[in-house]
Formats: sequence, structure tokens, C-alpha cells
Amino acid sequence: MKIIQIVPGFGGTFYCGNCLRDSALVQSLRKQGHDALTIPMYLPLTLNSETQTDGIPVFYGAVNLYLKQNYPWLRNMPRFVERLLNSGPILRIAAHKAGSTRAEGLEEMTESMLLGSEGNQRKELEELVDFLRKEQPDIVHLSNALLLGLARQIREEIKVPVICSLQDEDVWVDAMHESYRERIWNLMAERGKDVDAFVAVSHFYAGVMQQRMKIPDEKIHVVHIGLNPASYEPSPPATDPPAIGFLSRMNEENGFGLLIDAFIELKRNERFAPLRLYATGGMTGDDKVFIRRQVQKLKRAKLEDLVEIQDEYHPDSLREFFRKISLLSVPVLKGEAFGLYQLEALASGVPLVQPAIGAFPEIIEATGGGVVYQPNTSSALAIKLAEVLDSNTQLIEMSIKGIETVSSKFDCRSLTGKMVDIYQLILEDHRK
Repeated sequence: MKIIQIVPGFGGTFYCGNCLRDSALVQSLRKQGHDALTIPMYLPLTLNSETQTDGIPVFYGAVNLYLKQNYPWLRNMPRFVERLLNSGPILRIAAHKAGSTRAEGLEEMTESMLLGSEGNQRKELEELVDFLRKEQPDIVHLSNALLLGLARQIREEIKVPVICSLQDEDVWVDAMHESYRERIWNLMAERGKDVDAFVAVSHFYAGVMQQRMKIPDEKIHVVHIGLNPASYEPSPPATDPPAIGFLSRMNEENGFGLLIDAFIELKRNERFAPLRLYATGGMTGDDKVFIRRQVQKLKRAKLEDLVEIQDEYHPDSLREFFRKISLLSVPVLKGEAFGLYQLEALASGVPLVQPAIGAFPEIIEATGGGVVYQPNTSSALAIKLAEVLDSNTQLIEMSIKGIETVSSKFDCRSLTGKMVDIYQLILEDHRK
């Protein structure tokens, strides 16, 4: 089976769970003998010297897209200028700029993309469809519902089924100006009729998106995110010294400030004098002022020497990061559709302390590798962190349980098999 996955690039500036999910799926499909290909959109998937994926150019280049949306007279710019703006160096600069991943201010762009051939990116859509026509896939898989504007043209011209993953689209849409939110949700619901199936990453998020997009039961499936347990080196939680870890983009929405406040509260208790905090996951230009404020809080509390904040995200340093921490907490303010960092921590032997919102309770119940707390405040988090840190027995039990259940329930090989079953089911219906 030939599967083409269309994925928004993020430039590699921060920890992107959706991007890691998509990459892992393609790699796992290939290992199972399928011809799987990734097409990046907007930005490269990483910030290294490679600006292409498997020799494939970046479609809908972010710089071209922005200029054409906001300056209509540039929509017929010479082809050589478009190629220059779509080059690796230019896209890497764009990835570092503030606002490159911010929904606010991109409402009209999002609406235009969802309109597909009726929007301002008709030329880009034609180029993408022409590429797909040459590749002749059996199925096309969209990374998220914000790409639904591509589906109708692909189905009509390539005549193949289109599948769409669902993960955290609500975070993007709900961050928009209120005058656009209902319009965007209605447009996504309408464009959802152009795909053959949706695949949500959790039962929690399937329910959210069924309500938001009016998706019928028979059209939605749930396949949890998986990983390759063999890629991790599990070890007992660190206790000398004890340490809390944070792994995600370091911004307000992901609860980084809330964790800083909880850490400061814990440190007021003498029994947590040795406690450390390690944070990684990277940032965008939008996050720098916020992070400076967190550092200032630590300085005022005279704790800056006990906290290590890694400004740039380096995937190669994750093994060392997990070896240094006793537990992981990413207290996303409004919850999350899944949270891949949870599996990465558990596969490394690190237990979780997460708020009882979003899909966090679902994942922690399924793995047994952590605990939840409520409400999602710094005080409630500090109390739960203290409870777990005070019990080495509980830490070890959750560590062992997490390692075991990630291997048995969240191995990407078995979860990829579930995805392939969905592909085959949709293909059979398509051929009738």
C-alpha cells in the first residue's frame, strides 16, 4: 500500500508532539513494508541542513503564503522569486520569528486554507495535486483538520480516499479572535464531509471533535499515539538529587509558569532543599518574554541556580534529561488531546504528575505510570508533587508499571497495525 502523509512543518524550534507522531507513523509503516511518504507544508520538519523530506520540497511555503494572503499584488510574483522565498535558509529564518505558530492574526489565512480551491491558495493546491498525481498513492492521510481544504480536490482529481488525524485543532481555533471561531468551526465541519474517515488520538478528543465538527459515529476512529520502546533506555527515577522535569514548548499555555510557581512553593519547605527542576522543549520568538518573566521569578526566590532551562530543544539530549529527573509534569492549562511526552517519559522509567483534564486521565489510567490532580493550580500541583516525591516506593512502582504498559499497549508497531486496518477498511469501501 502506498500512503502519502501531508504534514505541517514546524521548523524544529520546539518539541512538537504532532510532528513526532507523524514521523513515527511513517517510519513504522515503512518497517511493515508499506510505501509511506511525508509531504511537508509551510515549514521544514526540522531546522537542520536538510530542507526537504525524502527529496520532497516544502509545499505551501510559509513566507510565500503569508505574503500572498496579505499582499494580493504579490500573488503573481515571478517563479524564481517564489523559489527563493521557499528556500531552506528563508524558511529557517521564518521558523524562528515570533508568530510563526500563533493562531491569532492568521484567522484569514486559516479560513482561506480551509476554502481549498475557493481560497487564495489555488495555485499551491494545484501544485500539490499535480505532485500527488505523479506519485499515485493508494491513500492520502492529512495530519490535522486544519488541512481539510485539501481533501475535496485530492479525492476528485486523484480519486483516492482521504483520512484525517485529529489532535489539538481546538487549541488553534479557540485562540483566534472570537469573530472567527464559529466561522472556522462551521467551515471545518463542512469540509469534514470531504474525507472518508477521521482518526483521533484519544477517546477524550474524539468526543470533543465529534461535537465541534458534527462527525457521525461511523466516520470516527481512535488510535492512540505510539512509540518504539527499544529507542529508550529506562532507568529508576532519579532521587539523588530529586528533580522535576518539564518537556514541551515552554510557553504559558503548556503550564510552564504554573510549574515554576509550584516549584517555588515546594522549595519553601526545608525537606525539599535538594530538589531541582529541569526544563526542555524549546520555544518560538513569541515565548521569549514569557520565559524571561519565569527566570525573574526564580531569581527573586533565589532559586535560579537550582533550575536548568534549555532554551533550544535538542532531541539527542532527551536520554540524559530523563536520567536526571524523578518525575515529569507538563500542566497544560486547558489539557491536551494526548501528550506524547508522557509516553516518552514512561518508556524512560519516569512517572507522571498531570492535571485531571483533557486526555491526561485517560493515558495515566491506561498506563498506571502516574497520578493526576485537580484543580489545575500551582498549589494543587505542589501538593501532589510533594506527595509523590515523598514516596520512593510509589515512584518505583509507577516507573515499573509505566515501562511495562508502554511496551504492551503503546508500541507503535501494534498501533500502526490498527491504522493499517482502518486504511484497508476505507479502501474496500472506496472500491465498491
